[in-house]
Amino acid sequence: MRALIQRVREASVSIGEETYSKIGAGLVVLLGIESADTEEDVLWLTGKVSKIRIFDDGAGQMNLSLSDINGEMMVVSQFTLHANTKKGNRPSFIKAARPEHAIPLYEKFISVMEKQIGKPVSTGKFGASMQVSLTNDGPVTIWIDSRNRE
Repeated sequence: MRALIQRVREASVSIGEETYSKIGAGLVVLLGIESADTEEDVLWLTGKVSKIRIFDDGAGQMNLSLSDINGEMMVVSQFTLHANTKKGNRPSFIKAARPEHAIPLYEKFISVMEKQIGKPVSTGKFGASMQVSLTNDGPVTIWIDSRNRE
């Protein structure tokens, strides 16, 4: 399971011409689920993301978590995080989980995250063609992969 985390001032997801969800300051998590992922990956990754300290404290150091700043979170599914680009110029998505495996893990990630941060999580719509707009703050962008637990 892969998460691309972006610290944002604001973000929104639109589907067609309509705004589907939006947040103020906080985190946007682009979440990629692969075929081998399990609930163990969900629990490990939600633990890391919910506690990651990438917001500035009074001294300008990245020392605060999302909860510390009372920030908001948006989670958007993104199978393209599992693109394999080793051969040729067309990415392969063979490792990305099929919807019947990915949707339950995506929903579990969101529900566990809501419990960990103590507030609702905004989302995209799984499988939809979405337009994600955000103002990356910093910019701060962090990549976490549950297969590489360093």
